Amino acid sequence: QVELVESGGGLVQAGGSLRLSCAASGRASAVNTMAWFRQVPAERRFVAAISWSDNNAYYADSAKGRFTISRDNAENTVYLQMNSLKPEDTAIYYCAAAPTVVDGRPPKSYDYWGQGTQVTVSS
Repeated sequence: QVELVESGGGLVQAGGSLRLSCAASGRASAVNTMAWFRQVPAERRFVAAISWSDNNAYYADSAKGRFTISRDNAENTVYLQMNSLKPEDTAIYYCAAAPTVVDGRPPKSYDYWGQGTQVTVSS
């Protein structure tokens, strides 16, 4: 079992930055794929960024050039640095993890989820 705890959300003005953190505990060493998803009310979750243990990464088009996903394997933590934030980035951001190498874009790829952290970008 792997537990994920997100932090770092909050309220920021458009153009500002936030860094989200997701700390994994339990069998964290067994995790390969980690990702950040975001969700607004009444919509499904969409992936923002994915990190694989070989240091490859994927970004959704909406995140390219503004978001950076990184991992600290020693601390079992994944980060999402978000710059140049826009009001449309407002959502609940969820951390997800999978023990194997997965495509990563569908939410069903993941076995473990955090509780989510709210990001609100004001115009």
